[in-house]
Amino acid sequence: LPDESSSRRTCRDRPSRQKKSFEVINCVCLCLCEPDRVLVRVQDLTPENADQLIWLRARVHTSRAKGKQCFLVLRQQQFNVQALVAVGDRASKQMVKFAANITKESIVDVEALVRKVEQKIESCSQQDVELHIERIFVISQAEPRLPLQLEDAVRPDGEGEEEGRATVNQDTKLDNRVIDLRTTTSQAIFRLQSGVCQLFRETLTKKGFVEIQTPKIISAASEGGANVFTVSYFKTSAYLAQSPQLYKQMCICADFDKVFCVGPVFRAEDSNTHRHLTEFVGLDIEMAFSYHYHEVIDSITDTMVQIFKGLFQTEIQTVNKQYPSEPFKFLEPTLRLEYTEALAMLHEAGVEMGDEDDLSTPNEKLLGRLVKEKYDTDFYVLDKYPLAVRPFYTMPDPNNPKYSNSYDMFMRGEEILSGAQRVHDAQMLTDRAIHHQIDLEKIKAYIDSFRYGAPPHGGGGIGLERVCMLYLGLHNVRQTSMFPRDPKRLTP
Repeated sequence: LPDESSSRRTCRDRPSRQKKSFEVINCVCLCLCEPDRVLVRVQDLTPENADQLIWLRARVHTSRAKGKQCFLVLRQQQFNVQALVAVGDRASKQMVKFAANITKESIVDVEALVRKVEQKIESCSQQDVELHIERIFVISQAEPRLPLQLEDAVRPDGEGEEEGRATVNQDTKLDNRVIDLRTTTSQAIFRLQSGVCQLFRETLTKKGFVEIQTPKIISAASEGGANVFTVSYFKTSAYLAQSPQLYKQMCICADFDKVFCVGPVFRAEDSNTHRHLTEFVGLDIEMAFSYHYHEVIDSITDTMVQIFKGLFQTEIQTVNKQYPSEPFKFLEPTLRLEYTEALAMLHEAGVEMGDEDDLSTPNEKLLGRLVKEKYDTDFYVLDKYPLAVRPFYTMPDPNNPKYSNSYDMFMRGEEILSGAQRVHDAQMLTDRAIHHQIDLEKIKAYIDSFRYGAPPHGGGGIGLERVCMLYLGLHNVRQTSMFPRDPKRLTP
């Protein structure tokens, strides 16, 4: 590092003081000045760049010294390229040694010549070119000992045992999430998740929906149950919202007609399963309809189909390398079954359950397999649920009071959305709340919003992490939660 006096020199001073044909600098800070170079992206390197001298910033993924040469793999997110430092006119033995000693995951700037290769480099994403480094700068040096190796973290399940190589368990990955998120698989998963949100917003916006933001600190349990997080709120108590449900409906009453929101949802359930989290991202929809609540179902299913059709195939293939799964199948229009039809299929398969019983998780999965065999789809709607198993604001079926105008949506045999036509009459809503033993005083503002005229409406809530998990055929929702929260995990 330069001494105190020389650290005051400007960037323009430094090149004139260099006396060697290469530069090896360990940079602790970067000067805030006008850049004199353009940094190229690894993903943009192609044979068309051959013989160009470029600048590039990336992480050192691996390094291997061999005689008077050092081979590096430089990585940017899910893309990487092979680079070579070799003794010659532009590099000395000291430079090769320096490059070989740069620790994995360090961030470097390199000036390099792009060279086309005769034989494809199968181990890198950029297979047709390599970089011949002339100058290298360490921008940020990683500690020598990493909590986990990225190549171990992306090894397919079972492959490590067969070949005697290490694998990384899920808790270790989550404990060191910053490192794990650098893997190609994690990069692909969360770029796909970003794509789901983007497509959700774009599709609904085109349909005339308005995005809203709803409170997450509320005065009463939004679902009417006990599974809520209580928080201290000045001299009283409040709750973390289980759903934006009540506020979505209030917006419909306020003539917004069609609304959606994307935001955190909290569930205080002590469920340590593969698909439950105590905090997840909710993709919520609510809309007024003209004649029948199936208009709502059609809007939601079409939105999901547009998401399925719009997701990035490159990222899907990257995830499938580590976690192979069958391609996700769906129909247009989406298959819709009534609850009684589903019960008949389960009864035929030997399942014993009552007409008004809710589906257990094993029965959901079995039904998913039966639907896949019969209709060849991984995505379907189950309509007309028993009223007894739905929340207080669910509209009863006018033709059969045992059932309701409610529905769930499933992917690969697991529920991803729960929705319904809502009760929009204040007196009926009051009666339903009393039936569910809900304190009317705590939901007074909600009920009052229906006293001044409310259109027929319905909607649903989708779990983002669960959608991504099931679309990709992954085995645990924590793989699709960037920093998961469950009954046993509150960090990082």
